[in-house]
Amino acid sequence: MARSSIPGLAISLLVLLAGLLFAFTVGRYPVGISDLFSVIVAKLAGHSSNVPAAVETVIWQVRGPRVAAACLVGAALAVAGTAFQGLFRNPLVSPDILGASSGAALGAVLGIFLSLGVLAIQALAFAGGVLAVALVYAVGSAVRARDPVLVLVLAGVVIGALLGAGVGLIKYLADPYNQLPAMTFWLLGSLAAVSPSDLIPLFGPVALGTLVLLALRWRMNVMSLPDEEARALGVPTTLLRIAIVAAATLVTSASVATAGIIGWVGLVVPHIARTLVGPDFGRLIPAAALIGGGFLLLIDTLARSAAQVEIPLGILTAFVGTPFFIWLLASVSRTWSAP
Repeated sequence: MARSSIPGLAISLLVLLAGLLFAFTVGRYPVGISDLFSVIVAKLAGHSSNVPAAVETVIWQVRGPRVAAACLVGAALAVAGTAFQGLFRNPLVSPDILGASSGAALGAVLGIFLSLGVLAIQALAFAGGVLAVALVYAVGSAVRARDPVLVLVLAGVVIGALLGAGVGLIKYLADPYNQLPAMTFWLLGSLAAVSPSDLIPLFGPVALGTLVLLALRWRMNVMSLPDEEARALGVPTTLLRIAIVAAATLVTSASVATAGIIGWVGLVVPHIARTLVGPDFGRLIPAAALIGGGFLLLIDTLARSAAQVEIPLGILTAFVGTPFFIWLLASVSRTWSAP
């Protein structure tokens, strides 16, 4: 690992640690830092701590699952955004560019419309995200063009618009007193309903997709070049593009199925990570995962503690992400070629 990447990765880790500390200690039931460390040390050592039982309950049962979910969802969206931006060689690409978020949204609102259980709604959201990207890729592959990447992006825009119309239709037909509020709240993004049982179906796809992208890191560096140059270096661009899209879609669909639509994380965080560690995906993916987890932890803590009622995550990420991205465009100039 290059010496210059160490400070950037250290800063990324500090962002995550700051987010964890903030998430565990801040809220309607404040937890002191000393109590937090006492509970953690006692848990690791296998003995009981001297803090009140209520504090342990808040840390492990109330905030613990939500903190873990925020870390995983933030990391997933950031890693997916990093992969898509590199694959399409476009700094404005986000994880929902191929319709994963729209497909997951359609699956979720359909589950709510049919009055299904939480697990069934999450399963439909996950399946909707995967099927949407598969449809986009099938349409893009069927069209012969000189620039397959551009065709794929355009297919994603068209299919995403169609799926968005489907979401609108279901919302129009939904019960305005029971179903419609639930649909609206889910579409704005939230971790309020996360339980320990949600962590395993979230962790599996996120871990698998991230490991696949890490395994393909040097090939992703080559894919930052034009396709002709990448093929000249012996890289099977078509198969590699399918693998990258599948892995990024897997982590995106899992996060959307758990937390709803949360924008800006997958667009802004990769830029921060690239500024800190450079364009090499071997360093960029871990840095993006760490910063994404820390960023969403901070946003989620604000969402549940800034007002009397919980603020949807999608609203807060837009308020934070929009001005930051404008500043980023004005102040940071980076190359999008391979290292």
